[in-house]
Amino acid sequence: MDEQRRALVVVDVQNDFCEGGSLAVVGGRRVAEGISAHLAARAGDYVAVVATRDDHEPHGTNGGHFAEPGTPPDYARTWPAHCVEGTDGHDYAPGLDLTRVTHHVRKGRGVPAYSGFEGSLDDGTDLAGVLRGLAVGAVDVVGLATDYCVRATALDARRHGLAVRLLPGLHAGVAAASTAAALAEMRDAGVETSDPLGAGS
Repeated sequence: MDEQRRALVVVDVQNDFCEGGSLAVVGGRRVAEGISAHLAARAGDYVAVVATRDDHEPHGTNGGHFAEPGTPPDYARTWPAHCVEGTDGHDYAPGLDLTRVTHHVRKGRGVPAYSGFEGSLDDGTDLAGVLRGLAVGAVDVVGLATDYCVRATALDARRHGLAVRLLPGLHAGVAAASTAAALAEMRDAGVETSDPLGAGS
């Protein structure tokens, strides 16, 4: 793998994770717009731009990922229904410019899934296979949410031997405490971390 060959991984910038969605992250829509601005200026830095997306089934609990009907979610292992195929919440946020996205990875079909490395293209190729096929040695990670799917994706990228950067202001977390813990865990794993949107301002 060649660290000069870099990909951008855009994690779960979907309506349900932005303001007004069922699992909204404050700043989600600004993150979408910031990623689009970054791509407008820096798309040439990347051999691939991969967008991941939660792709949950419209029936059942998706392997216990959704809380059972009538049972409140615990917001740790169970969640409200979100990013269900066929709903507006499943769609990418409108502020995210998709024209520069080269690969779309879906994850969580009937099962819990946080990391983009748990998903695949429509042809079944997983994210690791996409990056390996392009001889990518480094990834920049952006998206939603810092303390959940961004964290899991960045940590898995390190496990696959990739150099990983979390780009400043292009990710946002659910809560301050869990975001701080996630950033510390990523740093310990060798991720070059940065402040999420809104941190320190």
